[in-house]
Amino acid sequence: MRDSFVTAVATGAYSGFTPIYAGTFGTIPPALITFFLIRDQLPIAIAAAVVTIVISVWAAGEAEKLLGHDSKKIVIDEWAGWFISVLYVPVTWQHLLIAFVAFRFFDAVKIWPARRLESLPGGWGVTADDIAAGVQACIVTHVVIQVIEWL
Repeated sequence: MRDSFVTAVATGAYSGFTPIYAGTFGTIPPALITFFLIRDQLPIAIAAAVVTIVISVWAAGEAEKLLGHDSKKIVIDEWAGWFISVLYVPVTWQHLLIAFVAFRFFDAVKIWPARRLESLPGGWGVTADDIAAGVQACIVTHVVIQVIEWL
C-alpha cells in the first residue's frame, strides 16, 4: 500500500509512466492545475510551490528505492519546478505556454547551477535541479511577457 502511494505521488498521478518525454507529460497536470484552479491567486500559487517542493523531496527520495536513482518516471520534481516557474505570472494560456516552453528548456539543458544540484543526495538531488529550472524559467517568462507588452 505504501509503495503504491509513493509511486502515485512521485510519478505525478502516474503521468511519469508515459513511454516518451515523461518530464514533458509530467508537467502537463500542474499546468492544468494552474490554469483551472490556481489562476491568479498568489497565496495559493506560493503555497502550491512550497508544498510541492516538500512533497517532491520526500516522494522522490522514497521512489528512488522503488524506481531507481532519478528515474525518468519520477516527475513530482517537474511539478515543483513548474509551480515556481509561474510565480507572479498572470495566468493566460499564452503566458503559461511561454512558461511551459521555458521550463522544459531549462529542465532539459540544466544550466548552472541545475546540473550541480543534481548531485545532492536523495530527493534533494532529484528536486533541486527542477527548482533551479523553475527559477530560471520564471525569470525568462517575466522578461518575455514584458518584451511582448512593450512591443
